[in-house]
Amino acid sequence: MRSCSDSMAIVLAAGKGTRMKSELPKVLVPVCGRPMVCYVLDALRAAGISRIVVVVGYRADLVRKELAAESDVVFAEQVEQLGTGHAVMMCRDSLVKHQGPVVVVAGDSPLLQPRSVRTLLETCLREQAACLLGTVDRDDPTGYGRIVRDQSGNFFGIVEEKDATQEQRAIREVNLSTYVFEARELLASLDRLSNENAQGEYYLTDCPALLLEDGKNVNAHKVLQPCESLSINSKAELQLVEEVMGHQAAAE
Repeated sequence: MRSCSDSMAIVLAAGKGTRMKSELPKVLVPVCGRPMVCYVLDALRAAGISRIVVVVGYRADLVRKELAAESDVVFAEQVEQLGTGHAVMMCRDSLVKHQGPVVVVAGDSPLLQPRSVRTLLETCLREQAACLLGTVDRDDPTGYGRIVRDQSGNFFGIVEEKDATQEQRAIREVNLSTYVFEARELLASLDRLSNENAQGEYYLTDCPALLLEDGKNVNAHKVLQPCESLSINSKAELQLVEEVMGHQAAAE
């Protein structure tokens, strides 16, 4: 039987982060003195993952240089930023060689918790799932994709806020771009992704729905902590994350 150590991770780290008003790639912006992506790598390792693919794009050379000494990290390059699904497509060579679970996370979420990743991995292995999403309830879900469930409480899909009905906007359970896929199922869903949408991009959020359509085991679990919803897209959010990290360090 497979274990968490049989897993690999993909870290999405190709973005520019325009709102940060920095020439650095977003994932290299310092948080409490360290590039934010380093906290994400720490969490993945603490969850037992020893193979990590970092998807680089904007000023890729800087990210490669910063992480050059990380022996468990390899890189995939997304020359054109054509969406999160497209970013994962750039990891195809690594995915084809891998059998087992694949964790996909955002590189701008430095408060990712090892316990959450491990719980998702263990649940995926136990349930033999094609895909699991890590979710959380937010008092204010504004700006997040909502998790839609059927009458039995099973995962039905993700609805982005701009596409949500008034009823769906009242849903507090949100998607935080934290996934575990079975490698073969991820590859199969990537092959079917379409960019026929307003942005002309390939969205990773479409992959769970595609697998569900095929009758695969797909579910969403509320295992993430409220702090994990604090990604960094602005100077104000950076300050908030640093304050939370300071409180966490004081409590340890």
